[in-house]
This record gives sequence, structure tokens and C-alpha cells, in this order.
Amino acid sequence: MALTYQACLEATQVVLASGAVPTIVGEAGIGKSALVAELAVQRHAKLFTTVVSLVEKGDLVIPVPPLTADSFIQTEAYGSLADVQFGYSHTLVAMIRYAEAHPDQEIIWFLDEFNRGSQAVQSELMNLVLQRQINTLKLPAQVHLVLAENPDATMAGFSRSHYGVTPGDAAIADRTTRLVLEAGIRSWLSWATATVDGHPRINGLVTDYLSEHPQDLHVVGTDGLSDDDLQPTPRAWERVSRAITELQRQELLQNAAITAAIMQGNLGMAVGTTFASYLAQRRPGLTVTQAFTQADAVTTLTGLPSAQQQQVLRQCATDSDWPLTTDANAQRFSELLAVCPADGQFAIARELAAQPDVFEHLSAATNQPGVATLYQLLTNIGQRGSQIEV
Repeated sequence: MALTYQACLEATQVVLASGAVPTIVGEAGIGKSALVAELAVQRHAKLFTTVVSLVEKGDLVIPVPPLTADSFIQTEAYGSLADVQFGYSHTLVAMIRYAEAHPDQEIIWFLDEFNRGSQAVQSELMNLVLQRQINTLKLPAQVHLVLAENPDATMAGFSRSHYGVTPGDAAIADRTTRLVLEAGIRSWLSWATATVDGHPRINGLVTDYLSEHPQDLHVVGTDGLSDDDLQPTPRAWERVSRAITELQRQELLQNAAITAAIMQGNLGMAVGTTFASYLAQRRPGLTVTQAFTQADAVTTLTGLPSAQQQQVLRQCATDSDWPLTTDANAQRFSELLAVCPADGQFAIARELAAQPDVFEHLSAATNQPGVATLYQLLTNIGQRGSQIEV
């Protein structure tokens, strides 16, 4: 049975608590790495990651000569010989050193793309998963292993899978708990719109688009029916989100050719072209910096369509570089908000109210006239909206 992101996160917690090793199975780009990163944050654990598909045989345990003079054997006829010992990869060394320095801190070692490694590499990792040991090195008790795999055709429900994987040893499958992750649109949007450090994980232009076009979140492996070699996976949409932020920062979002090329280069031609057209209709006519600093910003905002006005205000409200508890910022935001239609005002006020402690911080700073004006405006908008909803 496939699990949503949140359900899989909770199930992984249970598997770890039971002393077992979870194997998270899901399509490429579906969010396995993001899930493990969030797992580490929730457990206050130090995260180390090894991408198994990039590991060669011998990378984990490398025979190297010792570095002391006593480690060399001198012969009369054949010169010097090295007494070879085992060396270990940088990640493993760093993890052991961290465990020694922080004996009470939990560690998660994430073995990503496990079944895309060669059979030889998987065999090297076998003792880690099964015995928690490589040669004489034993993993500290505080280290928890988490595996991730792409589906292969031998797995139930994935008979049409196209990934180039090396099916793991039956012992691995028998000794780990397989959790199948799906990225349904509802669970992904819930994750994407959640705030981290005061900002949504994913740019609002992306989540708004996918709310209207849920079919464009690609969550299954290509089976040869698509002409595109690129797919709009959750990972691709994350890249798009970051690209939009950078395009806005460099004031290039209005450049149709650059924007379309970047969208197509992440999402494929079909979805990339459609999304670029959507951006052309929705992109803000003001950057956050322009909205707060340009003298004619209010006039410019007045001339924009309602959807673009909301997008500008949404970005202004969530940009930590321009806090609304600063008097000048609050005054300008009030002026911008006042030119929006009533429904747009209420939508922005409701989004602000959903952010943790925003109104409390504004209330605490009402000794500043600009902040007091904004606080009263938002209060009035909220009261009007509540009366309309009733």
C-alpha cells in the first residue's frame, strides 16, 4: 500500500523506533530525500548521506598504506613493502568522528538510490545493513540506517517500471521494512505550502498553478508513452520554485525567452511551455524591493490585474528582508493593500493571519504609526470578511 508523504514520514518513525531499517521506495524526484531530511530534523539527528549509485567498489573500504614509518617493512633484496590496512570513505570517517564527539546525539545515515548501485557495491553495504559492521569497524549504536530505492519491475505494483536498477539481495529485502511513497497532489501541496522560517517551501506561483492543474505533477515513472525526456516531478517543481525566486531577484521574470527556456529545461517541453504562459499572465509587475522602495509603486500596483496584485502582496508579506513590523514597511504595505479589491484584501489578510505570531508581532509594535495603521487596516478587513462569510 502506497503512503502519502506525511503518512510515510510517520511510518518511518515507527520503523526506526522498533529497531528496524526502513527502505523508502518511490519514483525519482518524488521527495524521498526531502522526507529523510525532515525526519532528521524531527528527531534532532545529524544526517549523513551516501548516494549509492555514485559509489564504486572499494569506495567504502579502501586499502591504503599506513602513514607512519613503522608500517613499512624493509627487505634486503626487494625494497620496502607496505603493511596495508583498511581505510574508509570520508563520509564514514566523518560520521564516526561525529559519533565520538557527540555520543548522545542520534545519527541517520541515508543510503540513497540503494538499488541503483552495482551488485558489488550492494554486497559491500550488506554487512552494514545486516550486521552493522565492515571488517573490524562497527557502527555506533546511535547510528540509524535509512535506505531509499527506485522501484523496479520485480516489486509489486511496479511491473511497468523503467528504472535501471540492480535488484537487491533477498536478505536485504527480508531484513528491512519497505515503505512505498506516493506524491498525490493533496499531500504534496500540503507539504509545499507549509512555512519554513516564515516562508512557504515552494513559490506560490507553482502551488497556485498545480492547484489548478493537478495533472501536471508527474508522480509515476515514464513508460515510453511520453515524447518528453524531462518530466514535471516534485523535484523538478522544487527547482522551478527556486528558479522563479532567482528570476524575480534578477528582475528577469518578464523576459519571456529566458523564463520559457528555464521552465522547459526543468519540466519538459509540454508542461514547461504551459507553465511559462501561466507565468506570463500571473508574474508580478513589481519585485518586493520595488514595491517597498519605488515612489510610484502604488500607482504601478493599481494598474495590475487582481491576481498579480495578490501575488505582489503575498511576496511582500512573506519576505523576511522587509519585515512589516518596521514602520516604513508597514506604511507602504498598507498603501499597497488599500488599492486591492475587497476580496483580494481579505485573501491577503487571511494568509497573514495564518502565519505564526504575525498579528502578535504587529500588535506589539503599534507604538509606530505605520504599524498601527496596518494593524487597524488588517483588523477592519478581517471583520468585513467575517461578516461576508457569515
